[in-house]
Amino acid sequence: MLLRTTAMLAACCLCAAALAQTGPYPNKPLTLVVGSAPGGSNDTFARAIGKRLQEALGQPVVVDNKPAGGGVIANAFVAKAPPDGYNLVVLSSTFTTGAAIRTNLQYDAVKSFKPVALLARGPLLVTVPAASPFRTIGELVAYAKAHPGQLNYGTSGTGSINHFATELFMDAAGISITHVPYKGMGPATTDLLGGQIQVLVASAPSILAQVKSGRVRALAVTTAARSPVAPELPSLEQAGYGGSSSELWWGVLAPAGTPQPVVDRLNAEINKIILSPDMKEFFLREGAEPAAMKPAEFEAFIASEIERWKKVAKAADIKAD
Repeated sequence: MLLRTTAMLAACCLCAAALAQTGPYPNKPLTLVVGSAPGGSNDTFARAIGKRLQEALGQPVVVDNKPAGGGVIANAFVAKAPPDGYNLVVLSSTFTTGAAIRTNLQYDAVKSFKPVALLARGPLLVTVPAASPFRTIGELVAYAKAHPGQLNYGTSGTGSINHFATELFMDAAGISITHVPYKGMGPATTDLLGGQIQVLVASAPSILAQVKSGRVRALAVTTAARSPVAPELPSLEQAGYGGSSSELWWGVLAPAGTPQPVVDRLNAEINKIILSPDMKEFFLREGAEPAAMKPAEFEAFIASEIERWKKVAKAADIKAD
């Protein structure tokens, strides 16, 4: 009996010590982990959110870039971090397309994370070089149907969101264009400008500057309807290619097991930030729109996206490199 009482007292002391160390959330700096180098959209959004989250929470928010592994290393780092709300990962749609085709990940894309907040959504743009003869999406499709396999399209890599989006478009339009995978959007864009590839379905943040400069021509957006990011462009669905809609999104995840009150606090603060007038303007300049969701909604959204891309991968025979 004495041993049992002693053990219980020891356990109570440990719990009290843990509570004293932890205190009310947050009581120490937060880290936003980004699986890309500084300058990309994930990094840009993480820094914009981090600055305002720091003001809202009263604690420093640091951005930690872990660009190796196409985001996998950053994701794995957060999946294995203590589930206390102090290590979060900012990621995009490629998280779900990658999970749809990769079986060797160091984490489970659904079970290893606690979705915190969706940040924004944005279209991908179907683009061609400025010197291209195609001035409408219909002209591009007509040529591709008459010359199957003769056009090349670039992506930032096999299994990327722009790879999946292009496959959806080709299936809906009944055309065949040859895939040329690159290691990132930078070299793919360079080859589009040089005419080595004739089509590039690219995220708005990665291609809008080239479109506005006149070096690249945009023909359509991939969202279901026209987008305020590029309101002058028709959507693929509007152009008659049903089932081709896709979009890029950005969000924040925490490790699985993070207490729900912590997740709810972060979600409330982030939603308040992204829906503020200045952030709406910021996202639009960057090629996106704020998109608030509750944690449970975001969790269901991620699971449905993974299942959707698994079906596309099977139909288009997309496999991990």
